[in-house]
Amino acid sequence: MIRLAIRVARADAETVLAELLELAPAGLEERADPEGDVVEYVLYGAPGELPTLPDLRAAAGGALVDVSTSEIPDDWDERWKAFHVPVAVGPVRVRPPWEPALEGGIDVVIDPAQAFGTGAHHTTRLCLELLLARGPEAGGFADWGSGSGVLAVCAAKLGYGPVMAVDSDPLSVQATRENARANGVPIDAFEADLRAAPGPPAPTVCANLLGPLLLEVASRLGAPPSLLIVSGLLAEEGDEVAAAFAARGMREIDRRHAGEWAAIALAA
Repeated sequence: MIRLAIRVARADAETVLAELLELAPAGLEERADPEGDVVEYVLYGAPGELPTLPDLRAAAGGALVDVSTSEIPDDWDERWKAFHVPVAVGPVRVRPPWEPALEGGIDVVIDPAQAFGTGAHHTTRLCLELLLARGPEAGGFADWGSGSGVLAVCAAKLGYGPVMAVDSDPLSVQATRENARANGVPIDAFEADLRAAPGPPAPTVCANLLGPLLLEVASRLGAPPSLLIVSGLLAEEGDEVAAAFAARGMREIDRRHAGEWAAIALAA
């Protein structure tokens, strides 16, 4: 089995991801670089199944940092499971399907093979922390940039409803629907481009996106939600993002950090 890693500049990561998914419709793995200036996308396949270097260069354009390949054991798919362990945030435990269900808490099962987002990334955990910090609340919830739908599923399990989830990637929308079914919660998941139009309105919104996209979302924000939790931004981007939403009538009420990442809670 071949492991193909493509490293691209973080500022162009979302655009490159959309192009790479055309070459690898089965999906790929995203890894954050500790230095924070590049993003690594990883594809797995047998020799001859993976995109060629010319195709990758065409897809990534000037954002490409480097491409590397390595051989991995044929049982990589079983070894890979060892990297996906349950994640606990307060009473919520997010687990892959091969781990046993949680007893006495809020059990959320997410298949990490389907799309990005398992609850393990700092940004997802920070969003969930801020959501839990607000205490039990009823009402509608929207997940802008849902990935695998982990935040939407968690919100539904916490009692929010109706719950909506949007993503520009159709594979993420499909994964969100499947994870909603696996958890027995109703989620209206659909494809939407947040660069072109605001996300669906709801009293509570989570937007786990990259910093530049959050600035675009702020510029198009209509009636602000009662609570907006934003993440996916680097710590040094926090003040700029908070200011962009302040210009739309939202004030910062909480901010948290983990590693190089930040998440901000804003209220109307």
